Amino acid sequence: MKVIIVEDEQLAAERLQTLLKEYDPAVEVLACLESIEETVQYLRHRPHPDLLLLDIHLSDGHSFEIFKQVSYNRPVIFTTAYDQYALDAFKMFSIDYILKPVTLEALGTALNKFRSLSVSFSAVDFNKLMPEWQHSRYKKRFLGKVGQRLFFIDSTNIAFFQADNKIVHLVDTEGNRYLVDHTLERLEEQLDPQYFFRLNRRFIVNINAIQQVKPYYNSRLKLSVKGAPQAEEMVISRDRVAEFKLWAEA
Repeated sequence: MKVIIVEDEQLAAERLQTLLKEYDPAVEVLACLESIEETVQYLRHRPHPDLLLLDIHLSDGHSFEIFKQVSYNRPVIFTTAYDQYALDAFKMFSIDYILKPVTLEALGTALNKFRSLSVSFSAVDFNKLMPEWQHSRYKKRFLGKVGQRLFFIDSTNIAFFQADNKIVHLVDTEGNRYLVDHTLERLEEQLDPQYFFRLNRRFIVNINAIQQVKPYYNSRLKLSVKGAPQAEEMVISRDRVAEFKLWAEA
C-alpha cells in the first residue's frame, strides 16, 4: 500500500507515519506534504498513491481546494480536529474520517475499511462532488438581533463580521448592524472561504463588499468595505497579507 500524508503539523505527520508502520510495516509513505499548493504540484507531476491521508484544515486553506485544481480519483481518509458538525458532509466522498488525535485503533479501522473496499473501489470524480459538498457545508443565512427583534440575513448580503471583546456583530452591505451569537472562530467554519476572509482578530470580510485595498504602514493593507464607517480601520495584519493576496486572486 502506497500512501501520501498531507498534514501541516509536523508532530501529527510523524505520528501518522509511526502508526502506519505499526499497522503494517509494508506500508510505503511516498511523501509527507504540508499544504494545498505542495499537494497539487505533487499530484500533477507524480504517480498517485493508493491512498491519501488528508488533513481537512491546512495552513493555506481547506484541503477540498486540492480537488478543484487537480484530477484525483483515488480513495481518501480525512483527519480532522473538528466534530460532527462538518463531518456528515465529508463522508460522502471519503473512505473514512478520523478525529484527532489519531489513534492506532481508529487508523486501523479506517485502513481495514479501505482494504475491504479497494477490490471493488471505482474511481470517484471529486470535482463533480464538490458542488454538493459546497452546498451543504456552509451557512446560507444568519439570524441577527437588533434590540428584541430578530432578522434573517442572507450570506450574500453580509459585508463583514466585527468582534469587540466577546461581542460579534454582523454588518450588511447597507451598514445595518446585527448582534449574532457566534465567535469569529466559529464563523470561520460556517462561512464559505471562497467569499469570506479573516483579516485579523476583529474582522471577517466578504470579498464582494471590498471596494478598495491600499498599502498601509508596517507592510500591512487597509481595506475600504461597504457598510463600514470611514473612521473604521479595517487593516489586514502583516502575517496575513500574503494569504489575502492568494485568496483575492483565486
